[in-house]
Amino acid sequence: MEDEGLITTRVPRALEMKSKLFGYELPDLLLIFFNLAITNLVFGGTSFRYPLVWGTTLVLALFLYFAKKGRPDNYIQHLGEFLIRPAYFAAGRGDRLYRKFNGKVKNVSKQKL
Repeated sequence: MEDEGLITTRVPRALEMKSKLFGYELPDLLLIFFNLAITNLVFGGTSFRYPLVWGTTLVLALFLYFAKKGRPDNYIQHLGEFLIRPAYFAAGRGDRLYRKFNGKVKNVSKQKL
């Protein structure tokens, strides 16, 4: 038998690269287009259509672009979660996620296969 060697395949250089479009993450684009749709629905028929619909969308897009420049992924989301968290955590407060375990634990290593 001949030695076939190691079989290799080509892969992209950055496997963990996030999906971005025009420098924006997908949730940011959804926020921008949601703002565009809602303001167009509300102010689209008025004479202030251009400054209110396109102006606010442009301001939001520029704010997101420059606020997130050089920051890690999902920075705005994590900042919002940090700001709405309570300022202090009580050490004696009961845990809402804890449930008492009432079953028996089966020992897998002693079971017959």
